[in-house]
Amino acid sequence: MRAKRCGTPILMLTARSELEDRIEGLNAGADYYLTKPFDIRELLACINALLRRQVPQVDQLMLGNTVLDLGACTLSCGIKYVRLSAKEFDVMRFLLQAQSSIISKEVILAWVWGYDSEAVENHVEVYVGFLRKKLRSIGSNIRIEAVRRLGYRLEVDETC
Repeated sequence: MRAKRCGTPILMLTARSELEDRIEGLNAGADYYLTKPFDIRELLACINALLRRQVPQVDQLMLGNTVLDLGACTLSCGIKYVRLSAKEFDVMRFLLQAQSSIISKEVILAWVWGYDSEAVENHVEVYVGFLRKKLRSIGSNIRIEAVRRLGYRLEVDETC
């Protein structure tokens, strides 16, 4: 598992809570092993801890032909770029860091707005809509795919 994932942190979420299962998961390359049931706050704490471990600090995240500038809060594709609001930036950054993994609306909501926020899942849908529009406006070949009942993930459209 670790050999195929480069430096990407691996968090195992599973119902298998026996000691042997946890040892096997960690020995297989997981950085953290979280068993069900778990509180969303514990999941977010694990994600934060794993992201803090990533040593290389980058000023850009890239996928396909699109670059998220972490300092300027812009999305660019070639010479075209758009500025992002703070929430748009946070949602886009979270999706880019997740690569092509499916992220639930609940996790995005807790990550971007905070688990004790009054925000609702509709906020995520609205900001995903804003981001889709901005990605199209710069000619990006990445799209935010809605995965029914599961959440969102980024996909690169190789035909562009």
